[in-house]
Amino acid sequence: MFTPRVDRYSQIGVRNNRYSVPVRMIGRTVRVMLHASELVVYDGREDVARHERLIAKGGTRLDLDHYLEALVRKPGALPGATALDQARSAGRFTPVHDAWWAATRKAHGEREGTRALIEVLLLGRNLPHEHLVAGLAAALRSGALTADAVALEARKAAEADMRTPAEPQPPAADRATVTSLTERRLAQLPPDTRPLPSVAHYDQLLRHRRPNRPTP
Repeated sequence: MFTPRVDRYSQIGVRNNRYSVPVRMIGRTVRVMLHASELVVYDGREDVARHERLIAKGGTRLDLDHYLEALVRKPGALPGATALDQARSAGRFTPVHDAWWAATRKAHGEREGTRALIEVLLLGRNLPHEHLVAGLAAALRSGALTADAVALEARKAAEADMRTPAEPQPPAADRATVTSLTERRLAQLPPDTRPLPSVAHYDQLLRHRRPNRPTP
């Protein structure tokens, strides 16, 4: 158990290694549980950060998501950020991200294109990673270079995953013939030779209509 203070770089020091926490935690004291394979940071009872534990000394583990609120205000800091390099190495920032980012910067300029990318990364807090990547790929194919377009495509991908494909029906020849119990019983009865019923005698009721009553 450790209780380090978050520095101005939104990092804490534990056992000669540094780990990032959300930028909103700068200047606060947090509680850290160091396990055999991971490190968990708490603000009170809230779990605010998790990292794979660094074994060697002098290492740094940064989560790009922890810096997004600051990068929205200073998008120019993203291209050279160590957190971005680590996200690429971990596979969280994919070639699809890079391709959409390059297209967006070309269309809207460096600053606004990078800001749009950061807005897309913020979507990852509410959308699974694979759906977000699918949304980026679909938006890139259609030339939709806004965060709203990526969000729409990502939700389409999520909805498609939620649909369960219908199970294929076997060919008609392979299906077993099922006969109802009623049909089976009727098949065992002798044929009915009785004449069909007639309703002709009811027509007599039409010939002897009740006289109209006088109106009072």
